[in-house]
Parts: sequence; C-alpha cells; structure tokens
Amino acid sequence: MSVDGPRPTILLASQSPRRRALLEQIGLRPQVVAVEIDEAVRPGESAEDYVRRLAQAKARAAGGAGRALILGADTAVVVDDRILGKPEGRQGALEMLALLSGRAHRVLSGVAVVGGGRQDCRLSVSHVHFRATTAQERIAYWESGEGADKAGAYAIQGRGAIFIEHLEGSYSGVMGLPLFETAALLTAAGIDLLGACRS
Repeated sequence: MSVDGPRPTILLASQSPRRRALLEQIGLRPQVVAVEIDEAVRPGESAEDYVRRLAQAKARAAGGAGRALILGADTAVVVDDRILGKPEGRQGALEMLALLSGRAHRVLSGVAVVGGGRQDCRLSVSHVHFRATTAQERIAYWESGEGADKAGAYAIQGRGAIFIEHLEGSYSGVMGLPLFETAALLTAAGIDLLGACRS
C-alpha cells in the first residue's frame, strides 16, 4: 500500500478502551468494531500460537473494505505454560492472583493487521515479576473491580502496578497492545505515523 494519498481508515477489532487509548497515544483515531470469535484454546496449541491466531481471527472477523486497515490484538498471561484469561468470578480471580504471587510470568501480546492486500502478525513477549502478595491484598484488589475483565486478573496500568516488582519487555504489550510491534506493522502497510510531527 502506498503512502501517497489519503491515510487509510484504521479499524480496531476490539472494544477495549485501553487499546483505543494506546492507538490514540501514537496519533491514530481508530474506528472501533465489535467482533465475536471463539477464544477456546485448541488441543496442543502453544500460548504463542494461540495469541497470534486470535489476533488474526479478530482482524479478519471485523471485515472492512476499500483502504481500511483492520487491527486485531490478543493478550494472554502465561504461567507454567498455562494460559490465564479473564477470571470467571471472584474465586477464579483470587486463584490467579495467588498463582502470580512472588514469581515471574509471561505476557504474550499478538497484534495483526489485515487490509490493502496485506496480512501480517507480530508477537510481543514480556516477563512480569510479581512481589509476594497476601490473601488480604488479593481480596482487596478483587473488590476494587479493576481486575475483573483483565487477563490474569490484574491491570498494570492501574492499582495492579503496586504488585509489579520488575518488568522486562513492553509496558504497552502488557496493557494489551504492544506499540512497537503495532507501529512496525502499520508502517509496513503504508501508515506514516510521524508525518504529522514534521514541520
């Protein structure tokens, strides 16, 4: 896709306000498209393949036409090769937080761009080190409501940050959309992300 002419429309195949805010951070104003896909893990599927597959499936499910570029993303918290999705209620969240306590885990974020005759996907891998947490802290965090709809039952950009001792990798990737990989994909598709900054 050529960089000449009007900028293509960016469709975000996600209703996540965090992903939309991250795109706005790099100067984009995406149109949000709701998609429904089966997010079940396939037998024998690795966590890396899982997030890449879902990112691509979301982008394809959003449709789009003309000069639209569709961006799909998926994020998973992984401990001992076990994928932690969004918790199913209080007990599930507390179990996840207890599992993360005092140890490191991986956060995998896949991002895909479809459109303009292109289909590409990249993967971000981060290592997050949690400090040891108490049962009382985990209960209080659950009751804050913040982790109810987050993979791994916590949000790095919110109160969950107090549990994070060390991060190796992408902060935005742990939030749900790795901006380095996203920018690389969009640039390859012809989006000039820094054009508006030129004098």
